[in-house]
Amino acid sequence: MPERVLVIAAHPDDELLGCGGTVALHTRAGDLVTAVVVCEGESLRYPQGVGQAEHTRRAAAALGVTDVRVLGFPDQKLDTFALTDVIAPLQKIVREVRPRIVYGQFGGDANRDHEILFRALLVATRPVEPYIETVYAFDTASSTEWGYPRSFVPDTWVEITDTLEQKIAAMACYESEVREYPHPRSLDALRHRARAWGNQSCLDAAEVFMTVRRVLRHGQTPA
Repeated sequence: MPERVLVIAAHPDDELLGCGGTVALHTRAGDLVTAVVVCEGESLRYPQGVGQAEHTRRAAAALGVTDVRVLGFPDQKLDTFALTDVIAPLQKIVREVRPRIVYGQFGGDANRDHEILFRALLVATRPVEPYIETVYAFDTASSTEWGYPRSFVPDTWVEITDTLEQKIAAMACYESEVREYPHPRSLDALRHRARAWGNQSCLDAAEVFMTVRRVLRHGQTPA
């Protein structure tokens, strides 16, 4: 039976940097994936626009995702809103999608929007939503490793050997966000990152997650 999966990210490209290969595994398995991008990703750095909405659509298609919600909050300005303003649309989507698995952005890195979004995600995915079994936090290249203290400590490795190039193709859709090597958001650096994570668990390539919460109900046992 297909799983319902929800990905919540702050900015265009965040939704695939940390979990694009894993998302591709879900769509290949026939799971129903909804991706939420909270900020528009243009107004601060690209006030004339660079086509982020189209880039987001193309990247989603490369991963096999057909349900993408762009909430349109201003880039790098989540701290100008009440936290409840960010929570409300997320909670509405959570209750509509009813996901079993949620992937969200780690909130302890160098980006303030990521921090605020993570706090909102914690409220929107509280255990009062009984269909949610697992909430994972993913790292974001060029933000997580530049934060301090360095508190992202993964406990889950997902092999993405078969979907790594699919993730890279999706990232290439973000023409304004790809950087030259050796920047962490260059395509080669993303390949190296996946292989470095994978090698920690004797895998060719992997994405890693911190388990925020896992709840097994009605006699479920760990897989």
